[in-house]
Amino acid sequence: MKVLSKTQRIAALSLAAAALVLFFVFRPSPLPVDFGRVSKGPLQVTLDAEGVTRVNERFVVAAPVTGRLVRITLEEGDRVSRGDVVAALLPPELDSREYREASARAASARAVFDEAVARERRVALDLRQAERRSVRYRNLYNEGAVSREAFELAGNEAEMLRKEAAAARSAALSARFAFEAQEALVDRETAGKPLQVLSPVDGKVLRIHEKSERVIAAGSPLVDIGDPSSIEIVIDVLSSDAVSVRPGNSVIVEEWGGGKSLKATVKTVEPAAFTKVSALGIEEKRVNIVAVLQEYEPLLGDNFRVQARIVLRKAENVLQVPVSSLFRGAGEWKVFVIEHGKAVEKPVRIGMRGAFHAQVLEGLEDGDRVVVHPTNELGDRMRVTIQK
Repeated sequence: MKVLSKTQRIAALSLAAAALVLFFVFRPSPLPVDFGRVSKGPLQVTLDAEGVTRVNERFVVAAPVTGRLVRITLEEGDRVSRGDVVAALLPPELDSREYREASARAASARAVFDEAVARERRVALDLRQAERRSVRYRNLYNEGAVSREAFELAGNEAEMLRKEAAAARSAALSARFAFEAQEALVDRETAGKPLQVLSPVDGKVLRIHEKSERVIAAGSPLVDIGDPSSIEIVIDVLSSDAVSVRPGNSVIVEEWGGGKSLKATVKTVEPAAFTKVSALGIEEKRVNIVAVLQEYEPLLGDNFRVQARIVLRKAENVLQVPVSSLFRGAGEWKVFVIEHGKAVEKPVRIGMRGAFHAQVLEGLEDGDRVVVHPTNELGDRMRVTIQK
């Protein structure tokens, strides 16, 4: 075995030291990254969209006949009771032809009134049946025979039918007023006298369409009347998203101008879609989701803009990871887990996916640190440093 001389040993050590120095000098520095933690907690899957408020059971009081409108003295916000005079019309004198036409309109108004009365009776029957069903489900729920969801749905159905019954009563009353107004036109004794237009419900004046005195046609809207304390939220979403929404889903109302979030419940999903042009000029098929507030908020008025989050699914204690840490690779979801200063690529299986977090079914453990917003430069087992 050849023995190195002293000079050769020094040269070899110098080369090794130089190589080591060059290795550390040209070694890539750790990539700075942001991180998030895998943790357990409540998770909600929501559908976020803009919405507007509207007064539930809004009534548009229209002119029942053609005539000269007497100046309306009411103001927006004034409270009116059912049967109060909201407007007055001076109908023109009728000749024989106009008298026949007025008689036909009176007969038509009578048919509309009869239809409204029939609907009121039908809704009253449905309400009695729903109330009996709600009582039965309450007893079955107390005995553990049905789920809480079934019990709540039965209660919601009864509550919605109560509102429909109130609307049907008001609609029947409005139809009766319209019929009486048409009938007054063919009454020779009242000819030439002002025709009074009455309020069909108790509420407030929301809008006055015609303020000044002038001749208006039959059917022209005069006054909108409703109860501002009965507010519902109309949320328009894509038709492809609307299929996952069900009556009874919780709704969180935010960014309405107040300092707290409001709670609402989906009342109905309208069965027909409509076309709306997006900000990018694309025609979209959208569907209105109607939700009702659980508590009255006096600061909210008619046609206010809100931001709504419809809760589609929720769980109280699930393992979850930030959505921003997930990326697709080889047909599956993956994340970079930070281990001993390196980013280790790992496959994961996810379940529910919310706006900011996703449920972890397999691949991660509680407390793991993962890279959020991974860049294209980041690779498996690359050294990383956490940004402060």
